[in-house]
Amino acid sequence: MTFLPASSWLSRKSIIPEQLEPMNPQLRIARPVRDLERSAAMYRAGLDLEEIGRFENHAGFDGVMLGRREANYHFELTFCRTHAVVPTPTAEDLAVFYLPQLLVWQESCARMLQAGFAEVRSFNPYWAERGRTFADADGYRVVLEQAAWP
Repeated sequence: MTFLPASSWLSRKSIIPEQLEPMNPQLRIARPVRDLERSAAMYRAGLDLEEIGRFENHAGFDGVMLGRREANYHFELTFCRTHAVVPTPTAEDLAVFYLPQLLVWQESCARMLQAGFAEVRSFNPYWAERGRTFADADGYRVVLEQAAWP
């Protein structure tokens, strides 16, 4: 799939900019995991997410989608039945959540630990200034930042 810069497709005479719908994309963060049910339980409890979809044996893959129906993002956790997919996240592969309210942030951090996430040292010291970094059982990292996104 090729994406054209906005200036390219807006300049086409067949498209009138006023007729375009505002862009409101959905974001899916897909992560292969070694234990689908364990990972799904951790993300559900730690990030207070709900299961919004699930599939089994789709071309050899099982998967669970976790998010909130009103949110524009969700996690897809997958497990391959036919061959081992070894997760290989780096210390800088992060999903960052901005939680500006102190009490909500504190409760969220406690939930992450209760769900089985391990608190880890941030590779980039920026994330430790106002946040905490957690790793799941496969080493994927989630930062809970006690701040508002600009």
